[in-house]
Amino acid sequence: MTTRICLSLLLALALVSCAAKDQGKRYDMQGRILALDPAAKTATIDAGKIGDWMDAMTMEYPVKPDSEFAKLHVGDSIEASVVVNGDKYYVTGVRVVAKR
Repeated sequence: MTTRICLSLLLALALVSCAAKDQGKRYDMQGRILALDPAAKTATIDAGKIGDWMDAMTMEYPVKPDSEFAKLHVGDSIEASVVVNGDKYYVTGVRVVAKR
């Protein structure tokens, strides 16, 4: 019985560890919303340098979840997090710091 409990705990720890890796790395972002695509839930953001991931540039970002996308308006200045997992990325944790 003790062996089963130990194996179950080890399996649970391994699964938690794998799930944490799937969430990707988070970077702070500051930028300005230039365009929104409600159908695709993406925002074109003129952002400053994003950690060691990307230099300052304007590009389209998926925004997750929908409640974060709903906060955005063209012209808003924002602070947010960019989550990067391999070649996939998205913006979340949006805070509007200046309205359009």
